[in-house]
Order: sequence, then structure tokens, then C-alpha cells
Amino acid sequence: MANSALAGQGGTMQETHPAARRAALSRAAIYLVLIVGAAAAIVPFLYTVSVSLMNLTEATGGRALPATPQWTNYVEAWRDAQFSQYFMNSVKITLISVGGALVFCALAAYAFAQMEFPGKSFLFTLLLSTLMLPEAITWVPNFITVSWLGRISPVPWINNWPALTIPFMASAFGIFLLRQFFLQIPQELWDSAQIDGSGHLRYLITVVLPLSSAAVMTLVLFGFVGAWNALAWPILVTTTADWRPISYGLLVFLDEAGALLHLQMAGAIITMLPIVVLYFFTQRHFIDGIATTGLKG
Repeated sequence: MANSALAGQGGTMQETHPAARRAALSRAAIYLVLIVGAAAAIVPFLYTVSVSLMNLTEATGGRALPATPQWTNYVEAWRDAQFSQYFMNSVKITLISVGGALVFCALAAYAFAQMEFPGKSFLFTLLLSTLMLPEAITWVPNFITVSWLGRISPVPWINNWPALTIPFMASAFGIFLLRQFFLQIPQELWDSAQIDGSGHLRYLITVVLPLSSAAVMTLVLFGFVGAWNALAWPILVTTTADWRPISYGLLVFLDEAGALLHLQMAGAIITMLPIVVLYFFTQRHFIDGIATTGLKG
């Protein structure tokens, strides 16, 4: 009996080993794919940083690393490209756009998630259908709209912050993202808030938004990246450099710098640095927001 028991145990171990090997190989393949993907994403960024610290001879000579880091490249690129003005323009545009998006997306998302009104499902379906429209299709009607509003408004819209920010203060994706989070909030919290005399606006500010911090930070990150990287629309609604963003300054600088590859890379790093810093501080909320979006509703 002892021999048969040992034989049975040995057979089980032999059956387990192939399964364990297959699982290990599967994990190794997944890790390999992830490593290759991570390398493909980070190597161009590291190369850009490296070239931005080279002198012109090293940058055009195909070197991988600078012999002596040239930190003055950033100072020279900042000064020659007049990045200070474009940078401040982008900061203003981004803050206004993201702040407006938080207000209007939160209000619309709360209405779709927590309130009942006629045509709610139809309006939400219509809103989601706009996600299928290419961005370029909206430029002409938006330009006509902001031009008309600028003529009847005491504040000019063209060549000013309204045309650069107001059309982007509410996005279908932002409303959808927040709505999915708001749907996960228990109805009992609203019932308790009503007992305490709270209205919808107070409930949204004091209860719903704090519980949806991951979605809010995700919306901030997407809004920041979209406003910071915008180029085609700002060129369309501005004719002077007074309100043009840093992406336009980088475009002009790339044309003017010509073969000065090291300064081009330094300008590119200056342009992308705020996005990298913001993502570094919000990556946990960003991952949580994307991972849990759409669990309900």
C-alpha cells in the first residue's frame, strides 16, 4: 500500500510539473512582451534627453551619450524660442480649460448618473455618439460659433482665451468617465444627505466628488494633456503670438533651429516636461480611474 501511495504521489507530481512549466512559460512570455513594449515607449524619450545634453557635433555624429552634459542647451532653447511667453500662454489656457471641464463635466455627469429627467437615455446615447466624430470635423462649426459669439460678446473671442478654452470645457469622454464613477456611489448616501437637508449641488461637492477622486484626477490628466498639446485649433483661432501655446512655439522653433538638433531636443524636453511631472504625481489615480471605469451603468 505504501508503494502504491508513493507511486500515486509521483504520478501526481509528474502531471503537475508540465502544467507548472506551461504557466511559467506563459508568465515569461507576458513579461517579455511588457518589457519590449516598455522599452519601445521609453527609449525614444531617453534618446531625446541624451541628445538634448549634447553639443552640435555629438548630436549629429550619432553618439548615444554626451561626453559632457550641456545643461546650457535648455537655457539657450528657452531664450532663443521665447518659450517664456508661449509657456505662460499654455499655463493659462490649460488651467482655464481643465477648471471649466471639471465644473461642466461634473454637473452633466451627475445629472446623467443621479437624476431622472425626460429623454435621459436618448441624450446620453447622443452624447456618446459624438465620440465617433473625428476632431477635425468639429473645427469648422466651432470656428463659426466662436466667431459669431465674439461679435456679440463684449469680450473678443478670436485671438483671446475664450476661443481657446470654452469649446473644450465639456467633453463627451469626461462626462462618460465621471458618470460611470458616480453610478457606483450607493443610493443610501443620497437618502442620508436628503435627511440632513442637502441638495444636489451640496451632495455633489461634499460627497460624490470626494468619493470619485480617481476619476477626477484622470479627467484632469487627460484635460491637461489635450490642452497642453493642442496646436491645430490654436493656430486656427489666433493670428498673433499673444495667446498661442507652447506647442506653436516649439513648431516655430523647430523650423528656425534648422540643423541644431541638440536645441530642438532641448525644446522638446521643455515642452513635454510638465506632462511628465503631472503624470508622475497622478499615475496611481490615473490607473485606478481607467481600471474601474465602466463597472456599472
